[in-house]
Amino acid sequence: MNVGIIILHSAEGMREKFETAKKRGFRHCQLVSWNPALWTDENASEMKKLSEEFSVEITAFWCGWSGPKRWNFTEGPETLGIVPVAFRAGRLQNLLDGSDYAVKLGVKDVVTHMGFIPENMTDPAWPGVVAAVKVIALHLQKNNQNLLFETGQETPVVLLRLFEEIATGNLFVNLDPANLILYGKANPVDALDVIGDYVRGVHAKDGFYPTNGKELGHEVKVGTGKANFPELLKGLKAHGFDGSLTIEREISGEQQVIDILETKEYLENLIAKL
Repeated sequence: MNVGIIILHSAEGMREKFETAKKRGFRHCQLVSWNPALWTDENASEMKKLSEEFSVEITAFWCGWSGPKRWNFTEGPETLGIVPVAFRAGRLQNLLDGSDYAVKLGVKDVVTHMGFIPENMTDPAWPGVVAAVKVIALHLQKNNQNLLFETGQETPVVLLRLFEEIATGNLFVNLDPANLILYGKANPVDALDVIGDYVRGVHAKDGFYPTNGKELGHEVKVGTGKANFPELLKGLKAHGFDGSLTIEREISGEQQVIDILETKEYLENLIAKL
């Protein structure tokens, strides 16, 4: 295993971002983009050059989508991912375009949030979600890519059920242990019993469970929440995971930098003990 960092894809300042990642000792990153207008041949060429110049490998392309997004329990089900019918067609196209952009980057793993996937197979929304995901999965299959579902808005067994239903062989998990906690969906260590064999990427993030029924739990620095990273890393190793633990700290400013660097040291110490 190694420790990576998130790099946000933007119109400017990408050289500085890759350079800063290298200076801080990172050699792996997930490239995160919420702006399809940036997915051009020119930008793909630039990202590849920067990755090679600074020796920071792009391990996955985190593909965002257009339209509103509300990270809560009240508006989230109607605004997030491809589940809401009102946004499905446009976002499906975003993900197909993001897959093609990732090909130009030379990246095999495409990550996204699919939204609040129905908990029950008898839910009237289930067939439409399955059909939409299959379109995306087959497109990525043609591109020799994997589609990684970032955990959080659904229970682990829902992901397992969806993977078995679609059965294209290229559906996997980007395990965000904090999200499983923040959404109150699972204990991340126990979740490995269900989806551990499907984990191809990990977000190193921590947090606490919700304390009311409308808002997510609170995200905190890795090692200070409920994720139990020492046991989580042991479980990941037992399931054969040997990829990147990509640090994500959802605050800004100087404290974010401090927390990221402390998290890097913390995780590298845990990895050394495996």
